[in-house]
Amino acid sequence: MNEYRSSVVFATPDLPLRDDVRRLGTLVGDLLSEQVSPDFLDEVEDVRTAAIARRESNAPLVTLSTQLAGRSPREAEALVRAFSTYFQVVNIAERVHRIRRRRDYQRAGTKRPQPDGLHDALLALKAQGVSLEELAQWLPRIDIEPVFTAHPTEAVRRALLEKEQLMVASLVDNLDGQRTPGEQAADAARFRMALTASWQTTDSSPVRPTVDDEREHVGFYLTRVLYRVIPVFYESLEQALLDTWGRTLPLPRLLRFGTWVGGDMDGNPNVDASTITATLNAQRAAVLELYLKDMLALASLLSQSTELVGVSDAVVARVADYRQLLPDVESRPRHADMPYRLLNDRMRARLQATLADAPGAYASPEEFSSDIQLILDSLEANKGKHAGWFSVRRLLWRVRTFGFHLARLDVRQESSVHSRALAEVLGGQEAFDALGDAARAQTLSPYASGEAVLAHGADEVGQRLDNVFGALADARRRHGADALGSYIISMAHDRGDVLAVLALARRGGLLDAGNAVPLDIAPLFETVDDLRRGTATLRDLLADPVYRAHLTARDDVQMVMLGYSDSGKDGGIAASRWGLQQAQVELLEVANEFGVHLTFFHGRGGSISRGGTKTTHAVNASPRGSIDGRLRVTEQGEVIHRKYGIRALALRSLEQSAGAVLRASLRPRATEPREEQWKPVMAVVAEHSSRAYRAFVGDAEFMNYFRQATPIDVIERMTLGSRPSRRLGENAALTNLRAIPWVFAWSQARAVIPGWFGVGSGLQAAADAGHEERLREMAHDWPFFETFLDDMSMVLSKGDIHIAEQFSRLAGPLHERFFPLIREELALTAHWVKRLSGQQELLEHDPRLALSIRLRNPYIDPISTLQVDLLQRWRASGREDESLLRALVACVNGVSQGVQNTG
Repeated sequence: MNEYRSSVVFATPDLPLRDDVRRLGTLVGDLLSEQVSPDFLDEVEDVRTAAIARRESNAPLVTLSTQLAGRSPREAEALVRAFSTYFQVVNIAERVHRIRRRRDYQRAGTKRPQPDGLHDALLALKAQGVSLEELAQWLPRIDIEPVFTAHPTEAVRRALLEKEQLMVASLVDNLDGQRTPGEQAADAARFRMALTASWQTTDSSPVRPTVDDEREHVGFYLTRVLYRVIPVFYESLEQALLDTWGRTLPLPRLLRFGTWVGGDMDGNPNVDASTITATLNAQRAAVLELYLKDMLALASLLSQSTELVGVSDAVVARVADYRQLLPDVESRPRHADMPYRLLNDRMRARLQATLADAPGAYASPEEFSSDIQLILDSLEANKGKHAGWFSVRRLLWRVRTFGFHLARLDVRQESSVHSRALAEVLGGQEAFDALGDAARAQTLSPYASGEAVLAHGADEVGQRLDNVFGALADARRRHGADALGSYIISMAHDRGDVLAVLALARRGGLLDAGNAVPLDIAPLFETVDDLRRGTATLRDLLADPVYRAHLTARDDVQMVMLGYSDSGKDGGIAASRWGLQQAQVELLEVANEFGVHLTFFHGRGGSISRGGTKTTHAVNASPRGSIDGRLRVTEQGEVIHRKYGIRALALRSLEQSAGAVLRASLRPRATEPREEQWKPVMAVVAEHSSRAYRAFVGDAEFMNYFRQATPIDVIERMTLGSRPSRRLGENAALTNLRAIPWVFAWSQARAVIPGWFGVGSGLQAAADAGHEERLREMAHDWPFFETFLDDMSMVLSKGDIHIAEQFSRLAGPLHERFFPLIREELALTAHWVKRLSGQQELLEHDPRLALSIRLRNPYIDPISTLQVDLLQRWRASGREDESLLRALVACVNGVSQGVQNTG
């Protein structure tokens, strides 16, 4: 599996990648021959050759379909796993190649900084007139917070993640040009060992993961990757400052992390007060254990003797204080002249007490940081800069970032759940629902302000919410305010939805010493209509005296979450993107009018249709003033694995985010006068695009077509996440289907409808209205529109109309009703994307991504072809044949590995 079509050409910097992929492809072939049989390898090669030939000639799928038809489930699954294994090694090789390229840039120094990195950003800012003093004023305002979510799109098991890290490590070690032949052979053996173990591990668990499993999964990235790279990030920033201005600055904390795992109750009955408590306890234990390991390592390192070097009086005094606080802690007599070890022993004892909630525990992470700072200052003052100072400072950066909580826990619930709990004690559901916004706000105000006491109900929904707010109150007391993020209200429609949370929080006992609710509440605007109404909702909210009093107690900081997924499902990708852009501009105007600091929380998914795009592009395309030092964004599904699965790439992702935020904040784009002329044109594109999209998905037979022309029924049977694919008790209407399986299903069918449908119609309508020259201007000079077209180019390249047609034919007579519309709209969209961006071929401006997709497509085709055949047979069996289902699940995992997007 190591030969390429002649049309695939590697640029000179990517030739090492070509060599790696060839070598690893040979290794996959050896694996298949050993683990299955030489005949099986020959069969895989025959299928691969046929798939490549089909791509080379752009021929129909008939030959490949005939070759693969009628395979037994076991044979089909083996073939799928063979091609999936190829994707696995190619994905690994590409990630290691990114590390190789990063090292090349680092060797080049400031003469050729890596694009979008910290050096690149700071050099650009200096060229724009930013001084080190101006930067020093801005740094305390920078707050970057990736928030990890447990959406059911991640198809990589923890066991496979660990083996993948072993494979990556062996390839990274081999980047060293001084490796001996024996060492290179050992590297190859380590890679093959991990690859073979992966082959012998099933791709997916036979049981649906629990919330505990999801917490462990996210914890892998937080504790195994990010905990290690955080100090390196700050060291890289210091070096970039030094290289740019010749001196550095005291650095505040710029990064922190959040999580939804254990707190996202929206539509998930498995998440409640108990998972909130368990998650916070588990995260606390995990990070304290990491600190204990680091402290033990420092105990060995910091062996300085007072007979040879001085130590600060503050360290000696702290040891004396702790001898009284912890009289049972004894140090070895031979360490009597080693004050750092004496203090370390007692600091570890305090950490152990913190872990056990025992006497002597640290009251806060700041208290622990104070001890670390004492050691750091003493080392610096006593010739210890090269005798442990560096390692101590690394621990300090970790404590400042992760505290005693590891990641802030957000809580989310859908607005109708709050309404149901309130209606029970406020006159009944029908009467409560009949209230308009003003009447509802008037009804809720006394309870939200604390002037009146909201009665407790007997309904289970209300009791669950009481328990949740009680758990948050307990968590705040035990873990501190920093452990809790925001309370997200999904499907927020008006100010009453926010006041409802205040009232329920009071009833649940979430109050501080001043009788205020110590909770940041963020409405989530996630449909096109809610985005349009969002400005009025925020204005009503900020004008409400009860809520404004609450916000004043929260330092006048308001968070608004923007939903990319549901707005795209609701109105199509163009209307979603434009609605989100306009909403940010208008919401900022309202916040500024009321003197409130507004933070946008971007609910982005991994795919283009759910807001996924490069972070640097997203920040650059944001409305002027919308970043203002703050970036809070969800990291979902396969995105977590891709961005944070390897330490070097996690560091690169953090540096890109920081560089983009610094540039957008200190030197935002100049005001573009032509934007006022472009906005009406974009409004035409969005409106006509949405009409085409809604006409397509609004057809009375559309959901029947969708359920037959995609493997949605397989996805719903898979054990990918703890949350159901639709809210409990809801019907099969599109409005009730979650955006994630909606996108996942179309991605599997290779049509990728949510990512582009309607865009061609929208662009055509704008051109027909005489705006083509404006569209060209927009494509060239407006980052928002340029990014939009780039994203369309990428998503169109990942689709395949021929495969999509095979899936569509599974819908029988409905195929002729819907597929011609898909084909026509696809051609129109591709035409306008290429025309406006000046490309002859899609992704012409991003040859590296184009190469990546072209490498994979011939290997995805056999999996998709098998998937169509297996799906037809499984449905014919009444969806009862478990062996066919297992093979189909393997297909889903294989396609996901290939396209590197799920939901």
